[in-house]
Parts: sequence; C-alpha cells; structure tokens
Amino acid sequence: MTTHGTPPPAGEPNAHGSTAAAGSAVRTPYQQVQDSPDFAELRTRFRRFVFPMAALFLVWYFTYVLLAAYASDFMSTKVFGNITVGLLMGLGQFLSTFIITTLYVSWANKKFDPAATALRERVESHGPLSGHVGEGGHK
Repeated sequence: MTTHGTPPPAGEPNAHGSTAAAGSAVRTPYQQVQDSPDFAELRTRFRRFVFPMAALFLVWYFTYVLLAAYASDFMSTKVFGNITVGLLMGLGQFLSTFIITTLYVSWANKKFDPAATALRERVESHGPLSGHVGEGGHK
C-alpha cells in the first residue's frame, strides 16, 4: 500500500486496481484523491445505492416492455371502466421514476453529500486524506 501523495511502487496496484509503470510521472492531486481510501469508500457507497436501484428499475421497465409486446391480452385487461393493466403499468413507470428520484435525493442528502463535502474540504485545504469518512461525513 502507499502513503497519500506518493505514487505506488512500480507494479503495485493502487486503490482502484491499476498499476504504476516504473519511472512514472508524479501523480496529480486528482489521482491522489482517486487513490485515497476516503474516495474509494465514497465510490463504494454510491455504487451500493445506485446499481441495485438501476437494476430494479430496468427489470421493472423491461417487464413492462415485454408484457406490452408479448402479452397484449393481459395488458389490455380492463381494471375499471376503460382503464387497462397496460395503462396502469405505463403510469407506474412515471411514478416509479419520481419515487426513485426522491429516494436518491434523500439518500444523497443524508449519506453521500456530507461525506463528499468533507472529503472535498480536506482536499481543497490540502489536508490529509488518510482519515476515515463515517456515515455523516465525519472522521
């Protein structure tokens, strides 16, 4: 492992798995931040929320599309009056988009943005990047 501000030895992987070539140039502050444990934790935290949510939405969306394409009898089933299953599922697509957006904004405001702000403030003040960013963005 490396200390912050110094490149990893030739052939040793950095925090995101790439290796530095022998005699490589001095790393930029952006590369140093990218290799920091704090940034890696932020990236992991972001992915733990976004990837499952995106997968859930895509399954829901493709279910709707496939049902519309291959189960037209089911989708044209009237629920009440002229309102069909397909119409309700189509409106559900819009509703789910708003729900996911609301969930993301709430999650980001509580869990992600405070930690990202703390990291940014440390980087901008040239502070150490070795501290652990907790749930609320504090060490």
